[in-house]
Amino acid sequence: MTSAPVAPGVSGGAAAASTASAGPVTAKQCRPRELAGDMRVAVFRTARRVRSERGSADLSDSQFSVLAWLHQNGPMAPGALAERQHVQPPSMTRTVNSLVELGLVAKGEHPTDKRQVVVSLTEAGLAEVRETRRRRDEWLTRRLASFTPDERATLAEATVLLRRLVAE
Repeated sequence: MTSAPVAPGVSGGAAAASTASAGPVTAKQCRPRELAGDMRVAVFRTARRVRSERGSADLSDSQFSVLAWLHQNGPMAPGALAERQHVQPPSMTRTVNSLVELGLVAKGEHPTDKRQVVVSLTEAGLAEVRETRRRRDEWLTRRLASFTPDERATLAEATVLLRRLVAE
């Protein structure tokens, strides 16, 4: 009985399977249905692993998403945040209130409608966004450093295609 080749410096088993070269891609793997299933699993696992890298506040994904959205788009009303995050307004109100309690966002007066408030990042919220992104980028950088230049080029090309895939 012969064993499968193992990547240098890696013992057999699951670790070997995950780090060994996958070999050439088959025509079956390129069929839309098969590719969709394989890609869905790979993208989901990658996203879950990246999201596990968090800043010191250890926020939920929805809490961090609000901070990141405010960082990218600036202050806005909770209703607008709910719409853009695809959640119901009461859910966004709870998320915003929890972030206010943590000192990561602040509520201020709406400039044109005194019945509403505007949510904005605090310095602590900005620091949390930066720290979480730094940790996530650091993890990815360490992982990518173990790939060959050709593998990184393939991933760079795949990144362009993934962006095209989700463009609206």
